[in-house]
Amino acid sequence: MKKPFVTLEQLGEIVKKYPTPFHLYDEKGIRENARRLKEAFSWNKGFKEYFAVKATPNPTILQILKEEGCGVDCSSYTELLMAEKVGFHGDEIMFSSNVTPKEDFELARKVNSLINLDDISHIDFLEKVAGLPETICCRYNPGGAFTIDNAIMDTPGEAKYGFTREQLTEGFKKLMDKGVKHFGLHAFLASNTIANEYYPALAKLLFKTAVELKNETGAHITFINLSGGIGIPYRPEEKPADIYAVGEGVRKAYEEILVPAGMDDVSIYTELGRFMLGPYGCLVATAIHEKKIHKNYIGLDACAANLMRPAMYGAYHHITVMGKENAPHDHMYDVTGGLCENNDKFAIDRMLPKIDIGDLIVIHDTGAHGFAMGYNYNGKLRSAEVLLKTDGTTQLIRRAETPEDYFATLNF
Repeated sequence: MKKPFVTLEQLGEIVKKYPTPFHLYDEKGIRENARRLKEAFSWNKGFKEYFAVKATPNPTILQILKEEGCGVDCSSYTELLMAEKVGFHGDEIMFSSNVTPKEDFELARKVNSLINLDDISHIDFLEKVAGLPETICCRYNPGGAFTIDNAIMDTPGEAKYGFTREQLTEGFKKLMDKGVKHFGLHAFLASNTIANEYYPALAKLLFKTAVELKNETGAHITFINLSGGIGIPYRPEEKPADIYAVGEGVRKAYEEILVPAGMDDVSIYTELGRFMLGPYGCLVATAIHEKKIHKNYIGLDACAANLMRPAMYGAYHHITVMGKENAPHDHMYDVTGGLCENNDKFAIDRMLPKIDIGDLIVIHDTGAHGFAMGYNYNGKLRSAEVLLKTDGTTQLIRRAETPEDYFATLNF
């Protein structure tokens, strides 16, 4: 069983200050995990984690990660603004976008971020609207299916991102002709995998491609970005990725492929979001309604507007009924929100302890792609975000929306 990082006693005090629903984050867990990642890749002198801001776009969270030595990966104008406000500068920021407006590229150049180009046509576009930097990264899409030991991990050929292999060579040559001196290489080929083999397999592909590009173009490749993709065990029976085994697998590939090619100065970057934050956040809600028709339903004061993943993907999120962790799971419920959508369900046919009105419910693993994917359908308001600090106190790091916020943008 999954155990919440907060006790019923702690939560009882927290809800006196902050009414449910809210997302709660564990500062201690976030910091410890960031240190584990850094240690696992400490063999690489230039290693840096660029946290995917899209996963948890909150300045307080970003500040914690900054203190732990992380950079940020931004994908939009507003994420760049947030990163700059938190104090990230220059090569502490990676800008990875697609279908990019000129304003986004202009700001990326203004803050002197590392730019990761998604498309060969963006070479001329970036040069025209903001000028080309001396260092630039290109995103690779090898197409087809990405397999490990004959098992299909994902299908990059169906993804809208990146350069083809032929376009990489053409693009590197074109960029060099335009004065670019240093290069990065990037790829994201599988999502939310807990297989220890994923990063090493991706690293081998990128390392071999980097050697080929160096031989074909003479380009100086200074970093290789393994992007994200390392997931978390949403289900209790799943095992998390062993980040130390992952780091060692990448090191072996580095020694095998890059070092003999004279590329032992290449820095390794990552852009992890879910792995960094997922287990260290939860959605706290209260059971407010019980309905018995063809099925038994428990209604929460939270809904898909607070956590979209179950409705959007059919994703599993573990649920703990606080104070009843050791009670028999002998009641089958659909756990729902109050949206006028039948997919607004956090769990379907889930065996849980008997739930009473007023019980506090913890929905696990919402620290990444939880609050961030929220929306205002049915006029629902986004919840607060609360930080459980290392000393056991709490900090409101985003207040809950109000009706005034909802109406503020209307010209009415």
